[in-house]
Amino acid sequence: MAETLEFNDIYQEVKGSMNDGRLRLSRQGIIFKNSKTGKVDNIQAGELTEGIWRRVALGHGLKLLTKNGHVYKYDGFRESEFEKLADFFKTHYRLELMEKDLCVKGWNWGTVKFGGQLLSFDIGDQPVFEIPLSNVSQCTTGKNEVTLEFHQNDDAEVSLMEVRFYVPPTQEDGVDPVEAFAQNVLSKADVIQATGDAICIFRELQCLTPRGRYDIRIYPTFLHLHGKTFDYKIPYTTVLRLFLLPHKDQRQMFFVISLDPPIKQGQTRYHFLILLFSKDEDISLTLNMNEEEVEKRFEGRLTKNMSGSLYEMVSRVMKALVNRKITVPGNFQGHSGAQCITCSYKASSGLLYPLERGFIYVHKPPVHIRFDEISFVNFARGTTTTRSFDFEIETKQGTQYTFSSIEREEYGKLFDFVNAKKLNIKNRGLKEGMNPSYDDYADSDEDQHDAYLERMKEEGKIREENANDSSDDSGEETDESFNPGEEEEDVAEEHWVVVQVKKGKDPNAPKRPMSAYMLWLNASREKIKSDHPGISITDLSKKAGEIWKAMSKEKKEEWDRKAEDARREYEKAMKEYEGGRGESSKRDKSKKKKKVKVKMEKKSTPSKGSSSKSSSRQLSESFKSKEFVTSDDSSSGENKSKKKRRRSEDSEEEELASTPPSSEDSASGSDE
Repeated sequence: MAETLEFNDIYQEVKGSMNDGRLRLSRQGIIFKNSKTGKVDNIQAGELTEGIWRRVALGHGLKLLTKNGHVYKYDGFRESEFEKLADFFKTHYRLELMEKDLCVKGWNWGTVKFGGQLLSFDIGDQPVFEIPLSNVSQCTTGKNEVTLEFHQNDDAEVSLMEVRFYVPPTQEDGVDPVEAFAQNVLSKADVIQATGDAICIFRELQCLTPRGRYDIRIYPTFLHLHGKTFDYKIPYTTVLRLFLLPHKDQRQMFFVISLDPPIKQGQTRYHFLILLFSKDEDISLTLNMNEEEVEKRFEGRLTKNMSGSLYEMVSRVMKALVNRKITVPGNFQGHSGAQCITCSYKASSGLLYPLERGFIYVHKPPVHIRFDEISFVNFARGTTTTRSFDFEIETKQGTQYTFSSIEREEYGKLFDFVNAKKLNIKNRGLKEGMNPSYDDYADSDEDQHDAYLERMKEEGKIREENANDSSDDSGEETDESFNPGEEEEDVAEEHWVVVQVKKGKDPNAPKRPMSAYMLWLNASREKIKSDHPGISITDLSKKAGEIWKAMSKEKKEEWDRKAEDARREYEKAMKEYEGGRGESSKRDKSKKKKKVKVKMEKKSTPSKGSSSKSSSRQLSESFKSKEFVTSDDSSSGENKSKKKRRRSEDSEEEELASTPPSSEDSASGSDE
């Protein structure tokens, strides 16, 4: 017999809606984990008193009753699983799993039975329907009639609003049957009645959601938010989690209460109650209970008189009453030293807190994402600027959350945190740095053939060979600086501009040879397209890489030989090409870029005899640097004579443009 049984896609009936999750049966008990909220129901084996198997709308269901009167319903089983469950219950729980069908006669006259927290309407020995009394929000009585109203669930498409029972009059021991019916309901119903005094009251607390300032009255079973416009009563049973988060400015604190079901304001639902406190605000608190009651109820977690920071007092009281631990940020520390990251979600800016078991975003709208519901995360390039990036989270249900405008400096810290938590990172290959030149971030697999990388390697080898060929001539010429002499007094400002002159590619130069893979791809591209009609360019490259990877060594050697032949032909053509260009061409080739300093002169007053036409000509001529003109000159005598003629022509043009002679003389001297 198996020690455990596990079932996926099981539905638990909670307040009129079916919440899916996972059910696990072990020797110690039964555990159900809600996929949506992460809430865990744990039923100890010793608490089980009855197990019922019956046919329901979603196949077959399991109904469990415990000693304290709680009822648990799980649907979604297959009929074939009955024998396996029955044997497990008999072996480990010492219980007989009984088969009991619902009555489907359609009668509306029967008997009401109260058992624990369940109201059962029966016809004979078969139940027609059952109502968990914890779902009842209000119970009113009339003449021979009792009306039950129910809590509404936002996840249910259709909600049951109320049920009315007709109770026939009887005279048994002078007890009114209508009042007796109502008392049985109210004793177990989840009816919020603010009777008695509050344990304590916190005045004028700043609330971010719902927005406003509220007085919080703490009662034994619920808390009451009282504002100028709205009032909310929140049962402690609806509180899922508590968070205490420091603000990035280190002067404020967030206290977050996660709720399920949420509180309502018209059509708006608030799944989180967020309070904002200042760290400097202190309070002295006295509980409205005597010391013996405080000790008996809270067992040392609270005292009658307490004092300290306001946020500490609120969180301490809530923790004691709700009986749930408070989640605080773990060991994550961002670039600025804070335990959170500034980002934007949808249209609002807020703070993202990496926790030990999830992420929480504060505050509009608040989002809590558990690690166990994350399918993968993705680091994406920012859409508006390269100084930031986006952090994307996709859940197993397909919901995607994008936190944008995160500072680039936070990337390393966030990546290390996600990696340490062993979350699936979609673009793991980009840990060393986020290259903004990539259009997208895809999966990185070292075993797959990368056509782009192959091409870059081949081009790198060729560039390295060319650089070695021209290394002998690389030191003969250096960049020259334009250094004019003395300037005239009327020059008010000088602007120096660095112009980069790029050497254009010679169209007559031999074309570089392709790699073996590229030769094969060019020959096979049309065949791949015909085998996969409509394939995109990206998918074609991926498919080609897969085919090349799977190709045998013998077939690859054929293309390797072709690539080697092409390389030899290229080297031969390159030698002929370089020999024809001559020595000066070789030096030109060794220059990849040349920086030229050009002086822009701005005169405070125009020179005498000059016009606006000559001024504009002067500006255009100032961009013509002699280094640019004479950069190709050689040291031969013929070139020297040409150089002198060019200098004389330049000198005449500059005199017409009212350029100071001293500047020309100095420039001529520097050239020589």
